[in-house]
Amino acid sequence: MGKVALVLVVVGALNWLLIGLFEWDLVTALLGGDSHRVSSWLSRIVYSLVGISGLYCIRYLFTDNAQVRA
Repeated sequence: MGKVALVLVVVGALNWLLIGLFEWDLVTALLGGDSHRVSSWLSRIVYSLVGISGLYCIRYLFTDNAQVRA
């Protein structure tokens, strides 16, 4: 269950990265709706930082749970 939650967090963070860099929402594009968002520069910075954090967290998908807790 922890790995599934981590995958969802990473996917969400990567979507925010796409919004922050390109103002394009992947989830909305895949599931329907207007995939282009107009955002302020400050919100785009926050989206990008969350997305970069998600990229960092990908490494936890490939580590053993015992190593993460230590």
